[in-house]
Amino acid sequence: MRYWPTLVMALVLAGLGLYLYAIELPQKESHERQDTADKKVLLFDQGALTGLTVKTDQQELVFARTPEKGWVLTAPLSTEADQREVQNLIRALVTGTVTRVVEDHPASLTPFGLDDPITTITIVAGAARETFSVGDSGPLSSTLYVLRESDRKVLLTNLAPKDFVNKTLMTFRRKDLLHMSQGDVERIRLTYPTTEIVLYQGQEKPKSKWKIRYPIEAEADQTEVRGLLFRLEDLKALGIVDPGPERDALAKTLTVPKVKIAIHTADGDQTVKLYQPDPASGEAIAETSPEGPLYRINPTAIKDLTKELFTFQDKRLLGIDYTDIAMLSVKTPAEQYVLINQQNEWVLEDQPSEKLDQQATDLFVSRVANVPAEERVIKQAGPLAPYGLVAPAAEFIATGRDGKITGKLSIGSHANGLAYAMGQRIQGVFQIRADLLLTQIPSKRDLLAAKTEKTPSSH
Repeated sequence: MRYWPTLVMALVLAGLGLYLYAIELPQKESHERQDTADKKVLLFDQGALTGLTVKTDQQELVFARTPEKGWVLTAPLSTEADQREVQNLIRALVTGTVTRVVEDHPASLTPFGLDDPITTITIVAGAARETFSVGDSGPLSSTLYVLRESDRKVLLTNLAPKDFVNKTLMTFRRKDLLHMSQGDVERIRLTYPTTEIVLYQGQEKPKSKWKIRYPIEAEADQTEVRGLLFRLEDLKALGIVDPGPERDALAKTLTVPKVKIAIHTADGDQTVKLYQPDPASGEAIAETSPEGPLYRINPTAIKDLTKELFTFQDKRLLGIDYTDIAMLSVKTPAEQYVLINQQNEWVLEDQPSEKLDQQATDLFVSRVANVPAEERVIKQAGPLAPYGLVAPAAEFIATGRDGKITGKLSIGSHANGLAYAMGQRIQGVFQIRADLLLTQIPSKRDLLAAKTEKTPSSH
C-alpha cells in the first residue's frame, strides 16, 4: 500500500501533461497564430496570388499572373510588366504589419484620407479577393492609413508611401529593351553607318573567351565585352511611344541609326536600333521592331554603345598569354638575357644551373605578357624615330611551346609616366604606362639576388 501515493501522483502528473498537450498548448498556438494574423496587412500567401489591380484617380492598371511570363499587364493595354516593380508592391503588402486598428467600421473616412484614397489595390488569389484603400501618412512619415475592405477596419500600418504613391503605367511596364542574360549571349553584331564589328564567344573549356570575328579575326578584350553586355542588359526605356499617330510622326524623323545591335542566344535573335535625330535636343530613340513601340532612352547609351574596333581588341601588346610562354628574350641597353621555362621553373639560358627567384621571375614575365596599350598613337607603323623605337629602351621576344616566335614587344621613349610601344598583337604605335614595365625590368643579378640573400652564411 505504500506505493499508492506515488502512483496517484504519477497519474495526476500524467493527466496534467495530457491537459497541457491537448488543450493549453493548442490554445496558446492558436492565440499566437491569431495575433500574427491580426498584425498582417495581407492575409494571402504570396505564392497563391493570381491577379492584381492598382487604381488611382488617373488610371486603373490590371495585372494577371501567368506561368510563362510571370506578371503581365492586361489593361489598359496588353503588354509585359516590370516584374521587379510588381513584386515590390506585392512584397510591401505581404510583409507589411498593422501597428494598431484605428477604427472598426468608421463613420467617416475623411480624417484618414480614405474618402479619396491615393491608391486602391485589389489582390486576387484564386476565388479569394481583398481590396485595400491607401490614405494619408500616419503620425510617422513611414506609416500609412489603410482601409481593409473585408472587415472595414482602418489600420495604421508600417507601409511606406514610396511603395504606393505616384505609381503610373510607366512604373509597371517592362522597360528593358532586350530580354537577355549575359551568360546566354553567344554573338553580338554592332553595325555602324560605315563599319561593323562582330563579337562571338569561343568554345574553349572550361571558360570560353570572347573573340572578334569581323572586321578582323582577333582576341577580344574580355573586360570591354563584359562591360558592353552590362550596358545592353541595363538598356532601359525612359518613356514609351506606343503605335499610333505620335509614334508615326516620331518614326519619320528617324533615318540612319547611330548603331544597330543584334544579339544571338540559343532562344533566337534580338535587335535594337539607336537613333539620335537631333543631337542638339539631347533626345535619343530606340526601336526593337518596325511595328512595335518606340522608346526614349538616355542619350549617353548611344555614346556607351558606339565604340571603335580598338576598344574591343585585346590590348595586351606582346601577343601571347603568359601561360603559353616557353622562352622570353629580354634586351635593354644595359644587358641581354633569355629566360626558359623548364617544367614550370624559370632558368637562365646561359646559366641553367643557377637557381632564380621564381616568384620574382614569374611576376616579371606576367607583366611583360599582360602590359596593355592605353592609347593608340598611330594605326599604321610609320617612321619610328619620333617614338624612340629605332633603338628601343627595351625589347622582348616570346617563343611559344611549339618553338615558334609568337610574341614581340618594343618600348621606346617615355615621358610623364607614359612610354611609346609596339607589339605583335595589334598593329600600330601605342602608349603604355611606363611604371607597369619599363622601370621594373630586372637584371640577371636582380633575379639571382634573392637566392643569394636567402643562402645561409657558411662562416
